[in-house]
Amino acid sequence: MINVAIDGPAGAGKSTIARKAAAELGYIYIDTGALYRTVGLFMMNSGVDTADAAAVAAALEQKPEVELQFLDGEQRMFLNGADVSAAIRTPEASMAASRVSAVPAVRAFLFELQKQLAREHDCIMDGRDIGTVVLPQAQVKIFLTASPEARAERRYLELIEKGMDVNYDDVLADMKERDYNDSHRAIAPLKPAEDAVLLDTSGNTLEESVALVLSTIREQLSKKQ
Repeated sequence: MINVAIDGPAGAGKSTIARKAAAELGYIYIDTGALYRTVGLFMMNSGVDTADAAAVAAALEQKPEVELQFLDGEQRMFLNGADVSAAIRTPEASMAASRVSAVPAVRAFLFELQKQLAREHDCIMDGRDIGTVVLPQAQVKIFLTASPEARAERRYLELIEKGMDVNYDDVLADMKERDYNDSHRAIAPLKPAEDAVLLDTSGNTLEESVALVLSTIREQLSKKQ
């Protein structure tokens, strides 16, 4: 199986770019952030303080059913049988995901599911520690980034388009807080793999970013043949 790992900070466009690149290549796209968002949503719905690692670990003993399905080629997330694909995309779920992803028990809970998906499919998997921890054997590793301001602007417009009442300054502040949390956590902090190709998309259109990622994947795979 061919595995492509795409890591990078929140709002770098990983999900959209990886989804489009996977469709172009005929691979499965696996959004691991959605897995953590689903666990974060479970904690929120259960009234668990996502900043309390012990409470989060204890809540996992309820064994929430986190399932990733591909319906009509699209990834959908299910929590205990309910489709939560929309519910996990709120700013609150995003912050909860950032907090629970620092809990070793959560990472262990989701680790094997991610590995299994990669064993069974040619895939592009994106997240924070795919190239460094989850798929260190991936044939292609990309670290996709952009300035905090560019990422906040993208996320702000995305949320406004969904009809959410947000303002840019709050989105930027959340982005910077999440950057700090993700890069300073003790377990699997956000950082490029040593053999990752660094791509900065700050000034790019979506189409330009997708083309850049596709050309990088093809170039890296050609070197492995």
